[in-house]
Amino acid sequence: MSGLLGLIGLGYRARSVVVGVDAVRKELQAGKCRCVVVAEDASPRAVDRVVRLAVAKAVPLLPGPSAALIGAQLGKPPVMAVGVRDRALASGMVQLAPVRS
Repeated sequence: MSGLLGLIGLGYRARSVVVGVDAVRKELQAGKCRCVVVAEDASPRAVDRVVRLAVAKAVPLLPGPSAALIGAQLGKPPVMAVGVRDRALASGMVQLAPVRS
């Protein structure tokens, strides 16, 4: 998980990721997300909103660590979802984490 967290932090600094359920949904609708990381303790409503759209758009879903850990990595409050826009970064994340169905 620490490798995945490191890549999320790297992507955030490079402005290659979007943070939060609403931002991820917007990027998914625009077809700009290459993968989505969902916190293991994300609320069912947030998971439903992001997962359904990602599945419809055939975007890989990755199980992430807790929302608090993701938020701490980004210097933010707990984060339930992170969308990755960069193709190479998304590919690296998919190789590190099992894809969620």
